[in-house]
Amino acid sequence: MRKTELCLSSEGSEVILATSSDEKHPPENIIDGNPDTFWTTTGMFPQEFIICFHKHVRIERLVIQSYFVRTLKIEKSTSKEPVDFEQWIEKDLVHTEGQLQNEEIMARDGSATYLRFIIVSAFDHFASVHSVSAEGTVVSNLS
Repeated sequence: MRKTELCLSSEGSEVILATSSDEKHPPENIIDGNPDTFWTTTGMFPQEFIICFHKHVRIERLVIQSYFVRTLKIEKSTSKEPVDFEQWIEKDLVHTEGQLQNEEIMARDGSATYLRFIIVSAFDHFASVHSVSAEGTVVSNLS
């Protein structure tokens, strides 16, 4: 099986929920493949978004590009609906003044149909997520 970029809208992925939305920086920007777009929180934490793959995938590597994110939790679900999430990864990110945080995570037990990203805290009143990249393989389609 060949590895592919799973978190792109062009591959069928979709952001199905976000706790905040700014019309200039909507959550869809996280998976549009454009490095110049991003999603921004609108204050108050935690903030979260859910990515749906619309298929069963096995994730081997995640890369999250963000700004001002302090603590990030990632939960996963293998259900057909966005329920029964289990905690998967929790990271404290390093503040990078004037440049994007580029957090690479080698994933263990990365089977999922949905990922929920929870920004628990930030270094400022607002945070942004520029992209989520998930490298892995498609296991099967949802039936």
